[in-house]
Amino acid sequence: MRMPRRGLVIQARTRWLLVGLALLFSLVLLMYLLECAPQTDSNGSLPGVVGESMGKEYYQALLQEQEEHYQNRATSLKRQIAQLKQELQEMSDKLKSLQEKKSPKFNGMNYQGTKEQTSNDLLEFLHSQIDKAEVSVGAKVPSEYGVVPFESFTSMKVFQLEMGLTRHPEEKPVRKDKRDELVEVIEAGLEVINNPDEEDGQDEDDGVGDRQLYSENDFIEGYYRTERDKGTQYELFYKKMDGMEYRHVTLFRPFGPLMKVKSETVDISRSIINIIVPLAGRTEAFAQFMQNFRDVCIHQDKRVHLTVVYFGQDGLSEVKSILESVARETDFHNYTLVSLNEEFNRGRGLDMGARAWEKGEVLMFFCDVDVYFTAEFLNSCRLNAEPGKKVFYPVVFSLYNPAIVYANQDIPPPVEQQLVHKKDSGFWRDFGFGMTCQYRTDFLTVGGFDLEVKGWGVEDVHLYRKYLHGDLVVVRTPVPGLFHLWHEKHCADELTPEQYSMCIQSKAMNEASHSHLGMLVFREEIEAHLRKQAYRTNSEAAG
Repeated sequence: MRMPRRGLVIQARTRWLLVGLALLFSLVLLMYLLECAPQTDSNGSLPGVVGESMGKEYYQALLQEQEEHYQNRATSLKRQIAQLKQELQEMSDKLKSLQEKKSPKFNGMNYQGTKEQTSNDLLEFLHSQIDKAEVSVGAKVPSEYGVVPFESFTSMKVFQLEMGLTRHPEEKPVRKDKRDELVEVIEAGLEVINNPDEEDGQDEDDGVGDRQLYSENDFIEGYYRTERDKGTQYELFYKKMDGMEYRHVTLFRPFGPLMKVKSETVDISRSIINIIVPLAGRTEAFAQFMQNFRDVCIHQDKRVHLTVVYFGQDGLSEVKSILESVARETDFHNYTLVSLNEEFNRGRGLDMGARAWEKGEVLMFFCDVDVYFTAEFLNSCRLNAEPGKKVFYPVVFSLYNPAIVYANQDIPPPVEQQLVHKKDSGFWRDFGFGMTCQYRTDFLTVGGFDLEVKGWGVEDVHLYRKYLHGDLVVVRTPVPGLFHLWHEKHCADELTPEQYSMCIQSKAMNEASHSHLGMLVFREEIEAHLRKQAYRTNSEAAG
């Protein structure tokens, strides 16, 4: 009786062993397939839902995309080499011609020396173009209209000031040459970072294995501008996703191949921003501002100080209550409330806010209660202002009246859903200079605001002109993370004619886009047309 029972046990064990071997074989086969599968970009989007089996066509498309990428890169390099050879040849021919005119006995022996001299002369000329351009030292400009502004871009979009009637404030580069240019610039910046020269400040002991290599996915943002008689300047910023250090590369194309100007590491982890907001009344707007401040500055950035300069007594207790409520709920106490019992003066408010800081040097962001900003903008503020060297004047995207933009909806959407860069939703406020990031010492050195100016507008332009007439570089560019929210404007009778004109201009431009204003102007004509159409349709139906 024991033998049969033992045989059954052995048979059961054998069955389970075979099942185990089958599972082990399946697992090994699965690991082999995963290992042999083509690697995909971690940031790319896979077709279909997660877990969908990827067919042969998908992998062929990926391989073709990679092949096109390397072909475009090779074409770009060949084009640069050909361009440089052509310029060298042209310079060589010119020098040869001059030499022949000076010495009839010119022969092949001294021609070789001339070729070497040509290369040196060309490099000297290209570097002289960098020295002439406004790259390291600001150029003295007679007025705000003489500034050459930057345009900003990411790896996918360009944010541009010059739109005309067809271009958009935010768009993907349509022209292939513009796409190729930006791709080339981003890759050139990566080449500088990943293969540094001795002058770039890298430690000699750091080998390639110890150094972090950057890729296209680490590109954060860039700015570029072209001075027509000198060349194009590029400011590029790269950052690892899990780090706080930025790599800043400046490139310059002196109407020829790209040339490196500098490469540096920028650590903004300890850079505090003192956000200064002048205010009088407008307590509802301040409550909305503090909601954005709580989300961006307290919960995300965590490296800010808020200074509110309040004018008058009406509404002061509400402002105090809002600040105290935020402090209790978030344990945030890095704020200062300065109370002035006098008439509102924006320049004086910002000046008082700057002087109220007693902890030495600090980066300041002059802000208004109607401005919405993102955490990315705060980092742009840190990256584009440098004490004694640069001040940052971002161009704000100003939103139109939501009652007109969203007239076809029962109520306008929440503010967060209105923050889009479209022609019918807003415009780049390139005539406004109120939002700025600059260091306290630079502000005090140029003399601050003209405190004799009262009321609306002109004090910002006066401060801006002081920097233009000095030696600091003024970085002027549209930025995607800075919005001016629409609010009703009132132009006071006591304003000077110049101030009143600027106020009315701002009020008109803030209301709606060209097309939406046109629809309002011709509303009666449109309604009459619709009535005629309805009458004609009803008549045909009755007939």
